[in-house]
Amino acid sequence: DISTAGGPVHLSLAFNPSHLEIVNPVVEGSVKARMDRRGDKDGAQVLPILVHGDAAFAGQGVVMETLNLAQTRGYGTGGTVHIVINNQIGFTTSDPRDSRSTTYCSDVVKMIEAPVLHINGDDPEAVVLATQIALDYRMQFKKDVVLDIICYRKLGHNEQDTPALTQPLMYKKIAKHPGTRKLYADKLVTQGAIKEDDGDKMVAAFRDAMDAGKHTVDPVITDFKNKYAVDWLPFLNKKWTDSADTAVPMTELKRLASRITVVPENFKAHSLVEKVLADRAAMGNGDANLDWGMGEHLAYASLVASGYAVRLTGQDAGRGTFVHRHAVLHDQNRERWDAGTYVPLCNVSDTQAPFTVIDSVLSEEAVLAFEYGYSSAEPNTLTVWEAQFGDFANGAQVVIDQFISSGEVKWGRACGLVMMLPHGYEGQGPEHSSARPERFLQLCAENNMQVVQPTSAAQIFHLLRRQMVRQFRKPLVIMTPKSLLRNKDAGSALTDLAKGSFQTVIGEMDAKIDAKKVKRIVACSGKVYYDLVNARKTRGQSDTAIIRVEQLYPFPHKSFAAELKKFPNATELVWAQDEPQNQGAWFQIQHNLFENMDAGQRLAYAGRPASAAPAVGYYDKHYAQQKDLLETAFAKLKGFVLTK
Repeated sequence: DISTAGGPVHLSLAFNPSHLEIVNPVVEGSVKARMDRRGDKDGAQVLPILVHGDAAFAGQGVVMETLNLAQTRGYGTGGTVHIVINNQIGFTTSDPRDSRSTTYCSDVVKMIEAPVLHINGDDPEAVVLATQIALDYRMQFKKDVVLDIICYRKLGHNEQDTPALTQPLMYKKIAKHPGTRKLYADKLVTQGAIKEDDGDKMVAAFRDAMDAGKHTVDPVITDFKNKYAVDWLPFLNKKWTDSADTAVPMTELKRLASRITVVPENFKAHSLVEKVLADRAAMGNGDANLDWGMGEHLAYASLVASGYAVRLTGQDAGRGTFVHRHAVLHDQNRERWDAGTYVPLCNVSDTQAPFTVIDSVLSEEAVLAFEYGYSSAEPNTLTVWEAQFGDFANGAQVVIDQFISSGEVKWGRACGLVMMLPHGYEGQGPEHSSARPERFLQLCAENNMQVVQPTSAAQIFHLLRRQMVRQFRKPLVIMTPKSLLRNKDAGSALTDLAKGSFQTVIGEMDAKIDAKKVKRIVACSGKVYYDLVNARKTRGQSDTAIIRVEQLYPFPHKSFAAELKKFPNATELVWAQDEPQNQGAWFQIQHNLFENMDAGQRLAYAGRPASAAPAVGYYDKHYAQQKDLLETAFAKLKGFVLTK
C-alpha cells in the first residue's frame, strides 16, 4: 500500500514467467477478482496496467486473445492501460521486414479501437503528459488505451549480449547517443530551469543514496490495514488428507432442489429443459437417483447457500457441451436478445453468495490464465474453468506449465482453481477422446495439485464441496465424464449426499463377490469401471474384484492398500485403462500400485496398445480395441508382468 495524493493505493506486481505476454490475462483475472470483492462493476476502483515489449506485443497470440476479452461481460475490467517499451529490437529481430506485418507494433489493438499514443522516449515530459492523457481516457470511457514509447536498448537483449553482431547500423547510432538523462538535463539548462552542473549533482546524490541503502522516495505505508485484503494464512501448510465435512442435511438438500427446479411465472423453458427440471425435481424428492448434472448443481447450490461464491466459465458452460448442465435457462417466448434468461442457482436464497456462469469467448489460453489469476486472488470463490473437450486444454499448455502446476513452488502463490476436462473413450476419434491425464500426472510432484476422475453424481458433489470446505487451496484437475453424464449406473441416491464424503478409492461394490475367493484384483479409473463390471457379469467371473481409483494424485496409498488387504488370497493385480499404454495413468502410477502390493503378487496391464494418437478414428476399430481390453483384464496374464 502506497501513499498518493488521492489516498492510499494498493499496488500488486504479478509474477511473470519468461514466456512473453502470458501474464497479461493472469493480471486481468486478478483485477476482476479484486473488482468483485469491492463491488466495483466498471473498474472505477481497480486498474490493470500491462507492460509490453514491441516485438512480443505484435508477435504473441495471447495478446489478441486478451484484447478480445476486454469488452465482454464476463472478463471486462473497465479498460487496461498498456505500456509498450518499444526498443525496436526483438532479441536479434529488429529488421522491420522480419519483425511484423504491420506498420506499428501496436496495430493489433485496432481490433477493439483502442487509442494509441506514440511517444518519443527521449522526451520525459511528453511521456508524462501522454500517461496523464491515457489515464484520463481510461477513467472516463472505461476502455483500453496504449502508450507506445519509442526508445532503444543500450545493451541489447541482455547485459551479456553483443547486439552489434546482428544490428551494426543501429548500434553505431546508439553508441553516439548521449542518453535520455543527458538530453533532458541539457534541455532544462537551456530553459534556465537548472544550472549546468545540477544534472550531474543529482545523479551523484542519487547514487550515494543507493550505495548507502537509502530510499530517495519511499511512499510505502507501514502498518496499513486494507479492508479488502485477503488472508491466505488459513490455507497455507495444510495437507490434502485433512478432513472436510461435505455432507449436507437431507432437509437442506430438498430445499435446495426445490429452489433450482422452478422457474418464474410466464417463463417458458424449452420442452427438453422442462423435462430436465421435472426429472431433477423427482431426484430432489428422493424419487429417483441423481444424475451427474443434478449432483453438480446441488454442490453449487449448497456452496452459495453457505456463503461461498461460485464462478464457472468455459465454452458453452451455461448449457454444458453435452447438454447436461442447463445452469442458464432461456425463455422461448422472449422478444429481446438481451433479456429472457433465468439462472436458478442465482435464486437459492436471499442471502446467498454470488453464482456466476459465463459462456467464454472461443479461447483456451487467455481464458484459463484469466481464471488462474482470479482464483489466485480470491480463495473463497470456487473458480471453475471447463474445457469444451478435455484435449482442448493443450491450447493453454503454457498456463498449465508455468502457472497452475508450478506457481506455488516458484512464487509461493497458492491457488484453488478447478479445471473440468471432459474425458472418455466412446469412439469419437482422436480429437475428442482424451484430456491427456498423463500430462497432468507427469507435472505432479510435491503435492502441487490434485488429479481426479470421479465416476458418480455423489462423487462430483462431495469433490466440489471438498475443494472449498476443506481449507486446502491447490489446483484441482477433474477428468469429467461424457457418457456417464446419463448412465443410470453412475447415478446416486440423494442420501449419498447427506452422508459420507469424497472417496479417493471405491472398493468392490458387488456383495456377491467372496473376498476370500478372489484371485485377481482389477484396478481402474473412470468410465472403464462400468465396462469392466458388465464384462465380469457377462463372463460370470466371481474370482475377480474391481476397484476404482478416483483420485490419481496425490495417490491415496492408505485407502488403496486397505482395499487390497480385503482380498488376502489375491495373487494378481491388473491395471485396466481406456487410454493407450503410453498415455493415461499407467506409466505415472505404476510405482504406486507396486508399492502397495504384497511379496509374490504380480502386476500387469490391460488396455489399448501404445499409440501416437490418443484414439483410433473408426468406431469399429475402437470397439474391437475395447473388446480386447476387457478380455485382457480377465484372461491369463500376458505381456509385461512385474512380480514383487
